[in-house]
Amino acid sequence: MPVQLDRFESGERMVRGSTLVGSAKGDDKRVSESIARIVSELHTEVFVNSRDGIKDALAGADIAAKSNTGGDKYFKAVVFDASNVKNADELKEVYEFFHFVVRCIERSGRVIIIGRPPEELEDVDAALAQRALEGFVKSLGKELKRGISTQLLYVSEGAEANLDSSLRFFTSARSAYVSGQVVRIGAGKSVDVDWAQSLGGKTMLVTGASRGIGEAIARVLAREGAHVICLDVPQQQSALQQVVSEISGSLLTIDITDDNAGAQITEEVQKRGGLDAIIHNAGITRDKTLAKMDEQKWDSVINVNLSSIVKLNRYLLDNNVLNDDARIVCVSSISGIAGNMGQTNYATSKAGVIGLVDATAKKLEKDGKGMTINAVAPGFIETQMTDAIPFAIREAGRRMNSMSQAGLPVDVAETIAWLASPASGGLNGNTVRVCGQSLLGA
Repeated sequence: MPVQLDRFESGERMVRGSTLVGSAKGDDKRVSESIARIVSELHTEVFVNSRDGIKDALAGADIAAKSNTGGDKYFKAVVFDASNVKNADELKEVYEFFHFVVRCIERSGRVIIIGRPPEELEDVDAALAQRALEGFVKSLGKELKRGISTQLLYVSEGAEANLDSSLRFFTSARSAYVSGQVVRIGAGKSVDVDWAQSLGGKTMLVTGASRGIGEAIARVLAREGAHVICLDVPQQQSALQQVVSEISGSLLTIDITDDNAGAQITEEVQKRGGLDAIIHNAGITRDKTLAKMDEQKWDSVINVNLSSIVKLNRYLLDNNVLNDDARIVCVSSISGIAGNMGQTNYATSKAGVIGLVDATAKKLEKDGKGMTINAVAPGFIETQMTDAIPFAIREAGRRMNSMSQAGLPVDVAETIAWLASPASGGLNGNTVRVCGQSLLGA
């Protein structure tokens, strides 16, 4: 039976247990110092291996770390600074640190390795060593099981201060169904937040918010302090109204494929002083093998899942509806990464979403307004849509990942809340899979 995953509960500590931190040898202490600063605010008991150089950084953050002297201690989170690994031989330090630690990680534990983006390194030896970390992290995630997740955070030189939101997210129960991911953290503008209400005072719009993943997104954003404008088609007004009333949000019934959708959204948003985030969640499926797929099924999926996002983004950006430091988050799918039989239209649209994020991220970076765009790519998530899948296929989909189970809509929502945070300005152009490290497209 799969392990029941730890998920966020109000009033719980960020890290529900002890944390082991470590680092590779080297002179650059910037990443270790940033880790120490963040860990000092997590209210977790901190351990180090007896001769680890990160002790000095922890001491600088007023952390009296305890020594991990044997295998009798178990850890909820393990964080390793690999930014100083400069060649293939030095990868041995990663092996030596984790060789004994892997037996001492609790169920639903968290493993985070932090390195440097290999594409930003000029030295060949350093670049290959940092790129090698990706193979280590993904393989480790498939070995550990027991609900334990592994992540690799690449942080650009000089952007260490932007680690906060990502390290907090990945050490916490909010990231329950995210594993085997590679996240790039750059030098974007991050804003200080109240971590108890990280979205306090923000206005955010969620499309397709009447049910399923969209409803979960709206509820999590509201829980974190945002005023949420819930959008869906007029046919879903009754269900949408119930969500809106329960989260004290605003209701907007629009077909996002309409030519005047951008203007209608703008009219509503201007009442609240602009938009701090838009979550492009609305999507449909019209599955058929390509030979049996009629033109209407192709057009409707492309229009809703992709073309509408392009039009809305262009309108909102051109008309200054998005505030400075705004966040755009798109919902893609692992079908857009791996493809899926009978879903050429859907997979095309979701792959296009990733292309949109990649291209728009470069534009936003040049604009200098602090805006970002990222995507989440859900795997097998328990929704009304997946309930309609035949039992055998549904059960196989649930099991084909490192967590040996399906995810929940709240797992996608928690990931989106992290990307939508004002503190996540260093995240731009990422596509993060929420799939329990699915075997598909890995």
